[in-house]
Amino acid sequence: MNVHTDFQIIHDSNGAPAFVVLPYADWLASRDRQENLVPNEVVNLGFDHDWSPMRAWREHLGLTQAEVAARANMIQGAYARMENSPKPRRASLKKIAKAMGLTVEQLDF
Repeated sequence: MNVHTDFQIIHDSNGAPAFVVLPYADWLASRDRQENLVPNEVVNLGFDHDWSPMRAWREHLGLTQAEVAARANMIQGAYARMENSPKPRRASLKKIAKAMGLTVEQLDF
């Protein structure tokens, strides 16, 4: 991977760094590398409460089971079964990930 180091730092009126300007391609590459990350808060929710990744994300995002189910065009009971399944089907993960605005990889930790 080729990472450029061409950037500009813009300082605020007190001289503290305020912004970084970098080439668009570098920003895209950085964004793509971060796309599948899982915040520490989500991981902690999963481990602290023994929740599935699906539930940890749902709780982190402040969503109810009914809200996620509606977004995924399914009934709440079906979503609840998936959320509690030890290994949901890949097709189910795709559907739920899309409903939560996540990637499948983020639901599989």
